[in-house]
Amino acid sequence: MNRSKAREEAFKLLYSMQISKFTEIDEQIEFFIKEEEITDHDAICYIEDIIKGTNKNNEDIENKIEKNIKKDWTLSRISKIDLALLKLGIYEILYSKLPYKVVINEVVELSKKYGDDSSKAFVNGVLASIVKSYLNVE
Repeated sequence: MNRSKAREEAFKLLYSMQISKFTEIDEQIEFFIKEEEITDHDAICYIEDIIKGTNKNNEDIENKIEKNIKKDWTLSRISKIDLALLKLGIYEILYSKLPYKVVINEVVELSKKYGDDSSKAFVNGVLASIVKSYLNVE
């Protein structure tokens, strides 16, 4: 399984965790991997890293999102799909230190596939703002 497909699977699990009330992360990861029949070791490690990393840094990631959206917006106003995409992108850019151009491109592609008509521009804008604010990139 290539990285793009593993990223998409990680997004699906992040999204499902936002809409479910389960709290045991290891069980959710295990169940998801079994249900999706993911057998690639590297993909499993990647998915686990994304899920556990976003969960561990969730408060900081959400604070960064809040600081980079319009003043009259709140996290509760963001669709669960867009929120999962933003968390995935921010985690990969700031914590996994993956190349931000690659991450933004792939997360925006996921927003086109899973989000609504405004998702692409919204996700791209917030992630670009995050990069400018925290990586000092123009």
